[in-house]
Amino acid sequence: MSLGDDHESSGGYGGTGHTRTRLPDSGDAFGDPRRRSSSRSLVTVVGVVVLLIAAIAFANRGDGDASSSTEGSAGKPETSATAPSGKRPVTAKSAAGIPSGFAQDQEGAESAAANYAVVLVSADILKPARRPEIVRQVFDAGKVPELEKNLDRVYSKAFLEKVGLDANGDAPKGSTYVSRTMPVGTKVTDFSGSTATVEVWCTGVFGMTGESSQNPVTNDWFTMTLQLRWADGDWKVDSFSQKEGPAPVNGDNRVSTSEAISKAVEEFGGFTYAR
Repeated sequence: MSLGDDHESSGGYGGTGHTRTRLPDSGDAFGDPRRRSSSRSLVTVVGVVVLLIAAIAFANRGDGDASSSTEGSAGKPETSATAPSGKRPVTAKSAAGIPSGFAQDQEGAESAAANYAVVLVSADILKPARRPEIVRQVFDAGKVPELEKNLDRVYSKAFLEKVGLDANGDAPKGSTYVSRTMPVGTKVTDFSGSTATVEVWCTGVFGMTGESSQNPVTNDWFTMTLQLRWADGDWKVDSFSQKEGPAPVNGDNRVSTSEAISKAVEEFGGFTYAR
């Protein structure tokens, strides 16, 4: 396949099962486009998704060799279905509007991973004015300078045009760029107290609204594996990778109009996710 099949980027969370949602936020748009469909028009969608995922992977990898994704390791904790912990989700947020102040335990790592997965594949990551805030909040400080430089290079004007956005990462007038991810569950596969590996099973909606859109909004299922490190009093992403699925059989829901999708994105806010 092309550049988007199995790449590595930055990130990592830990947990064991389903994820609990709390505290609706303001209307943040989350997500990263990556999906498939038999529809002819969705061939373009796949291309856009592949480009976005590959871009993040390339930027995080820098000019060095790609490291292999961590698919389990010695001493991995036993896994079990996620159940509500009874703990309150974090209330603190950075200036970038990203949840922060996670607990230094497995549940805190899971919560961090779920929230970071949302922002790492959001529409905001494509905006030059917003991207530095995200990178500095989510990633380990040692990764930030090179990552910022690489992301600026990868998300060039030419790249944004290919996705259908202008140089500022904005959609054309009358259209809305949708990139919103929803974690379905989390699983810790490795935890040492100061490092954690967390898998986040996600679904999401991605694409461009508008009657003439060549990248219609559709949905996707994927799993992100984030390598987290405890630094500066919080969990930070050290690296991450992504793979397709697990994906259920598509339902037979009636497809909504482009206008209805745009309205929903504007009216429905996102969440802070807590283990």
